[in-house]
Amino acid sequence: MTESNSQDKNNFLYPRSQYYGKFQPENLVFNANLQEFSQRISYITCLETAGKLSQEEAYQQIKALWKQLKHSKKQLAVGGNEI
Repeated sequence: MTESNSQDKNNFLYPRSQYYGKFQPENLVFNANLQEFSQRISYITCLETAGKLSQEEAYQQIKALWKQLKHSKKQLAVGGNEI
């Protein structure tokens, strides 16, 4: 696979949207984390719907991802206390 094809595949599997919020490095990092969280949740729910993951496995994976996102928010000190 060429470098271009690899990049196209990566962009397809892990799309990123442009950030329009207040420019601060920690906001950009959290936005990237949030987009990754969203993408991974989508994959987990699709796998559960297709019967490839049990409801409990999907729940546990989503719970772990949520904890990671909360930790990221706390470490980056972004936003308020809404999460």
